[in-house]
Amino acid sequence: MTATLRSPRRPAGIAVLLCLAALATAAPAAGFPDEAPGPSFVPCPLERIGSQLVRCDNLTGAGVEAPSWIPEQQ
Repeated sequence: MTATLRSPRRPAGIAVLLCLAALATAAPAAGFPDEAPGPSFVPCPLERIGSQLVRCDNLTGAGVEAPSWIPEQQ
């Protein structure tokens, strides 16, 4: 009668082996290649036109009112 029953350890052992095999595989490397440019320097200062923030002729600040201490663009 015991010959017809399946051992509960076999499926668990297979599952453990599959998990270990998945963990042992190589993952893709994260990062930048050696030729990747770093952060670029923006030569344009932060200014305002009226109450809008501007940098390099682009509106920034998502419509938030610019503080008065930011210099106004000429």
